[in-house]
Amino acid sequence: MNYVDKLVSKLLKSPLTIDAFNSILESSDTFFNNVDLEKELIISNGLPLFFNKNDVSLKTKTTKIEDQVFCIVDIETNAGNAQDGQIIEIGAIKFKNGKVIETYQSLVTAKSIPLKVQEITGITPDMLVNAPSLKTVLEEFKIFLEDDVFVAHSIDFDYKFVSDSFKKYDLGELLNRKLCTIQLAKRTIKSKKYGLRYLKEKLNIDVANHHRAFDDALSTVGIFKKSLNNLCRNTIYTEDLLKYSKTAESKEIKC
Repeated sequence: MNYVDKLVSKLLKSPLTIDAFNSILESSDTFFNNVDLEKELIISNGLPLFFNKNDVSLKTKTTKIEDQVFCIVDIETNAGNAQDGQIIEIGAIKFKNGKVIETYQSLVTAKSIPLKVQEITGITPDMLVNAPSLKTVLEEFKIFLEDDVFVAHSIDFDYKFVSDSFKKYDLGELLNRKLCTIQLAKRTIKSKKYGLRYLKEKLNIDVANHHRAFDDALSTVGIFKKSLNNLCRNTIYTEDLLKYSKTAESKEIKC
């Protein structure tokens, strides 16, 4: 969906008229040969679009940070990518205005777990015997995620793995706006290191387990909350926050 990048680039500058929005879809290599169906597809894949009578805009451009729902996600996997392996556990926490509002977590059935992964996560094959299938978990998670901002402490890994898994099971792909708490922490928290375990200890985040999906997501919530408390005053809207997190040039707080 290369045309989505073009859409988002334009929508970050200003809303598009309905005609201009439709024109981009009509002139692009889309999945459907029908503009209305294509709109439904990109919305179902998590792109936060708002339609009114005259134009189309990104919800995240006009949604204040305190009004935005952020979905903090962590996954455990049995391989480094979705082609060679799969998700074996997923944990997700919806966070809005300083509070956890909803959670999702599940183990996932898998044919095998390398011994190294078992040692790191503590997840054994016996624990997955009665777990739901990956397709079932992905379908449930897609519904849970909606068009919330996808947040993870290693966004490139989690976001891509989940999106590739969606595509593998014909469930679309991720088009949600995304935020990396490592990047954001570098702008808002003074620290020697920015790994999850280190920040968890530095910030006294009381979560016992490490390398379990829900517990790591919970630790990430603590880091995210601390970062939001340290934001510059002119960071008001969700897209301001996403841009701010990506513009870090060093590990020093700059406002």
